[in-house]
Amino acid sequence: MPSSEPTFAELLAGCTRSAVHLEMRDQYGISDEEDAFNSWQRTGRRDLDPASENWAPWVDLISGAVARGVAVRRARIVSEPVTDYIRWEHAGTVVNVHAGEQVRWLPRRRASDIALPGNDFWLFDGRLIRWNHFTGDGAWAGQDISDDPSAAKLCADAFEAVWARAVPHDQYEIH
Repeated sequence: MPSSEPTFAELLAGCTRSAVHLEMRDQYGISDEEDAFNSWQRTGRRDLDPASENWAPWVDLISGAVARGVAVRRARIVSEPVTDYIRWEHAGTVVNVHAGEQVRWLPRRRASDIALPGNDFWLFDGRLIRWNHFTGDGAWAGQDISDDPSAAKLCADAFEAVWARAVPHDQYEIH
């Protein structure tokens, strides 16, 4: 049975002002990233070509939203020393930035007094949430969409608190 939930691309297409993403895990086990992550662990090389088959759909999606005037921001809360997965993410973030995302990193020890939602999320125009669910080992476990005003406020407040303390990508040094 087809899902009635909008895709990420549809959510972003309907966005007019802002799309913010908060990531709070130190390890993700997304199946379509597995080969690239394992290759990076073996070789130390990461695909950084915005036009590559891996990156082009994301770059097109984000750069299109930014061109429409949507501010796309991503904040990552990370434990230090960081995991290999976070090192891999950090190495590839230059492509996110190239696409037009603003990205910041916040060491977890500096987030202790911030009220955070229980799951990673995308918040579109401050009102529509896409909750991202993961299993204990970081595998994708689905999403939920919510327009609950109190949850949207929690997400917006949490994101802005993290953003205010976080370090811009080009200044964040991996520890």
